[in-house]
Amino acid sequence: MDKIAVVILNWNGVKLLEQFLPSVIQYSAEATIYVADNASTDNSTAFIKEYFPSIKIIQNSGNHGFAKGYNDALKEVDAEIYALVNSDIEVTENWLQPIIETFENEKHTAIIQPKILDFKNKEYFEYAGAAGGFIDKFGYPYCRGRIFDTLEKDNGQYDDNCEIFWASGACFFIRSEIYHELGGFDESFFAHQEEIDLCWRAINDGQVIKYNSKSVVYHVGGATLQQGNPKKTYLNFRNSLLMLVKNLPKKGLFFVIFFRMILDGIAGVRFLTQGKFKHTIAILHAHFSFYCVSLVYLKKRKDFQMRQYYSVKSIVFLYYIKKLTVFKEIFNSNQNIKN
Repeated sequence: MDKIAVVILNWNGVKLLEQFLPSVIQYSAEATIYVADNASTDNSTAFIKEYFPSIKIIQNSGNHGFAKGYNDALKEVDAEIYALVNSDIEVTENWLQPIIETFENEKHTAIIQPKILDFKNKEYFEYAGAAGGFIDKFGYPYCRGRIFDTLEKDNGQYDDNCEIFWASGACFFIRSEIYHELGGFDESFFAHQEEIDLCWRAINDGQVIKYNSKSVVYHVGGATLQQGNPKKTYLNFRNSLLMLVKNLPKKGLFFVIFFRMILDGIAGVRFLTQGKFKHTIAILHAHFSFYCVSLVYLKKRKDFQMRQYYSVKSIVFLYYIKKLTVFKEIFNSNQNIKN
């Protein structure tokens, strides 16, 4: 069994592989590197075989998205630690050592996220994960270094190692044993927020999730679905509701979901006022899709000892009404945030 395996999920991403595989190979001597290909129709696998023959290729049977794509591929990877890395990630020297050391020294830590900075503007945090993620009472995600669309400059303010609620799927380290015990990602999510769901299930199972600033990567972001893509809006809103049904404590479950749907409606109206009609339709589509499967998801709920899941009651209120746009402003407000 390998100590650590770096597994990169690919779908028609030969240009990204050409750009970013060299850094992964250069700085990952400790790891076995895999590319899990979701039935690409470009020449991705031929390119890897010709130019990077040391990389192991796992051929998935179809484009199953992030969740099933990784679930299928990881059945073929024998390693203590999985490093799930987007194909648009540039890694840096010694990015693996701090992660391996943390797993070796902290047996209770199951999942770790590195510092994720913006490849296009390397002084700033990147949208997908930044310096570690949290959610509010109604399931809206935010990060240290990124609240909604506000990205902070990296001035060393998050150069620490701390407990977080969720780690970004852009660069996600997990003990293989825990991954399989939890059943991997929820495949019906397809893509987006499946990593938050997995982290929430891990926390409900008594596991610990950490952020480690000594490991640094740069993420392009939106290489598969751009931030303004209505399909991404649909998946984010639908999957967030499904995640709440699965993981919320029983007490207050229906109130939180009902209020969340009201907030989603307000977001839909906001998109309308901005002329983003397709995004409003995407939210409506997400809600109808949620109605169709909500009873199925209620049956997915498991008995667990609930731990505090939210850090603030409403990040929407703090950001849009109180105009707190930086994580430390929220931390310093009269909110109960665990840092």
